[in-house]
Amino acid sequence: MSIDLDDSTRFRRVMGKFATGVTVVSWMRDGAPAGMTANAFMSVSLEPRLVLVSARNASRFCASVARGDTFGINFLGEHQEALSMHFGGKAMEGLGEMALHGSGTPFLPESLAHLIVRVADIHPAGDHQLYVAEVLALEACDHHDSSPLLYYGGRYGRLASPQARHA
Repeated sequence: MSIDLDDSTRFRRVMGKFATGVTVVSWMRDGAPAGMTANAFMSVSLEPRLVLVSARNASRFCASVARGDTFGINFLGEHQEALSMHFGGKAMEGLGEMALHGSGTPFLPESLAHLIVRVADIHPAGDHQLYVAEVLALEACDHHDSSPLLYYGGRYGRLASPQARHA
C-alpha cells in the first residue's frame, strides 16, 4: 500500500492507529506552573534512566524549557480525561492544580505516576523538538485503582476491565 506523503490528514489518521498513553508535561513558566497534554512520550534507557518527550516547535513548552531545565511527566488515569482536555487547550475552571516537587518542578499529584526529569539533550525533528531527559525522581501513585487513559484514532479510550479480558 502506498500513501501520498503530502497528505497530512491521511498520515495523521494512519498514525492514530497506534494507541498511546496520555501524559501531561508540567514545567515552570514565568514563575508559575504550566502544562501541556502529550502522548508522544517513551522510555529510552535504563542506564542511565532516560525518557523522551516530543513537543511542537511552536509550543509554550519549547519556548520555556532548555537543556538543563527540569520538568514533570504525569501519566494520566482514565478518570483524568478532563485534565487531558484542560492541558490540551480546552481550559476548564478549577482544573489543573499542581503540587511542587522539592526541585520546584510542578506535578499532578493525582496522576497514576509522575516523573521529575532534567533535559539532557534536545534534537530538532521536523516541526517538533525531541527532549531527551534524565529521570531525577519518580513515583507511582497506588492510592487509586484507575487504569491508564489511552488515546486511539483521535479519541480517548480505556482498557477493557480485567473480567472482560478473561471472559
